[in-house]
Amino acid sequence: MTPEPARSGRVTSDFTALTQRVREAGLMRRRYGYYWTKLIGAVVLTAAWVAGFVLIGESWWQLAMAAAFSVLMTQIAFLGHDAAHRQIFRSARWNDWTSLVVANLLVGISYGWWQSKHTKHHSGPNKVGTDPDIDLPVLAFTPEQTRRHRNPVLRWLTARQGWYFFPLLLLEGASLHLDGLKRVVSPQKMPRRSAEIAMLAVRLGGFAALVLLVLPPGMAAAFFGVQLAVFGLYMGSAFAPNHIGMPLVSPKMRLDFLRRQVLMSRNISGGRWMSVLMGGLNYQIEHHLFPSMSRPDLRRVQKMVVEHCAEIGVPYTQTSLLQAYRSVISYLNTVGLKGRDPFLCPLVAARRTPSMAGEQPALALLRR
Repeated sequence: MTPEPARSGRVTSDFTALTQRVREAGLMRRRYGYYWTKLIGAVVLTAAWVAGFVLIGESWWQLAMAAAFSVLMTQIAFLGHDAAHRQIFRSARWNDWTSLVVANLLVGISYGWWQSKHTKHHSGPNKVGTDPDIDLPVLAFTPEQTRRHRNPVLRWLTARQGWYFFPLLLLEGASLHLDGLKRVVSPQKMPRRSAEIAMLAVRLGGFAALVLLVLPPGMAAAFFGVQLAVFGLYMGSAFAPNHIGMPLVSPKMRLDFLRRQVLMSRNISGGRWMSVLMGGLNYQIEHHLFPSMSRPDLRRVQKMVVEHCAEIGVPYTQTSLLQAYRSVISYLNTVGLKGRDPFLCPLVAARRTPSMAGEQPALALLRR
């Protein structure tokens, strides 16, 4: 896993040349019409859902409303993600407050907690010791993490973690709310703490009160269960294909910005409909290279990035969504069952399953 000797002049110019082409093409401009439509639409659709929920009243059809609410909240969360990356407005203040309102007041997730975590991820995707997304208590991404459990039941579960990964996402919705709440009440420094607490109280408390006023306790419990499960599954299924199953980076490895972002990220094919489904996260490579680029322009810049990577010899990974999910399961099971990182052994890489074969070129570059 030792990289080539640094060629700082060349690798710096690699990304500079690409950035210049992107700016000349006008792909870093703001898309105010697109985002204002989405922001207003988010408020209108949320209000329409509340009205529909009240009108339907005591009925098991409310479980379908719970699923619909989860989909709506996930789509709104994607919008908060865009604002957090400064994609919507030129003003950092406007973007921050938009993210704050969208995340806390509409979705019920702490913006401050998520922003801190996500910033670390972007600075070193899949880098051991840096990326919090590969340091989770319930999953093992490295051989070292597989050995942290002494309990035989936990070791058995870790060995088969790929198979229960997606069922585990059914709990992710509750985890997102709880982790945010723990962060805002913790003694750690946090900007706009009072605003976050107030918004979360209105969103989570008001939503719970609404459901309990309209539905009897048993039906309300079922409603909350479905809503949280679908929300977690959708959110997790949209974020998981982006990096899980791509190479991990040793803390000692030094990579330039372009290679650090491209080699550790995976795009999902599928065009416009996939972009709607995944909130633009299907263009993960382009998003990591240009995080402040408006979502609609990620599709337009992709051709430039593909061509540029081909010119400088950097592997570019894109698969179908199904293939990406197979890679996620295969990677987690390989680490869990065999206690080793598939990317560290050339022999294992050469015999990899078809679900991960499309990602093999990146490994060769990392081993040079």
